[in-house]
Amino acid sequence: MRLSTRGRYAVMAMVELASRANAGGAASDTGRPVSLADIADAQLLSLAYLEQLFARLRRSGLVISARGPGGGYRLGRPADTITLSDIIEAVEETIRATRCEEGGPGCFAGRRCPTHDLWAELGEQIRLFLTHVSLRDVVEGRVLGRAAVPGLAILLQEGNDEHPAEISGGSL
Repeated sequence: MRLSTRGRYAVMAMVELASRANAGGAASDTGRPVSLADIADAQLLSLAYLEQLFARLRRSGLVISARGPGGGYRLGRPADTITLSDIIEAVEETIRATRCEEGGPGCFAGRRCPTHDLWAELGEQIRLFLTHVSLRDVVEGRVLGRAAVPGLAILLQEGNDEHPAEISGGSL
């Protein structure tokens, strides 16, 4: 899995921003400005590195900067409309589980490896998962139990009488 510190740190910083933004009871969904120094201290991250990440997040419209006394950053949109994949893509992070170079000749020796499709599908599942988890979900602790067995939603929609354990959460 190739998710570098850039993507992880961006998510950590955005969760911290969302958590602090509304801590003061601000009426707006995007909250009050929070300084990068406060985020860096809370998450034990480099301030200089956060400045680089937040420049990218700002260009993507995920954060808005406020200058002057009491300035800092606030969310560019409500936390429930910002997905983790939005954040990761904003800092130009690609989610890949293969070792293949994009646009390269193949996995090794110019050929596609036998497990290429397995790793490519895993990367796609991770991307889909992150697309369905919002910043608010993380802040409010609603992440555990969200991973689903592929096709389970179809079984739930159809009402599967043959395999009730799959619907009730029993082992598959």
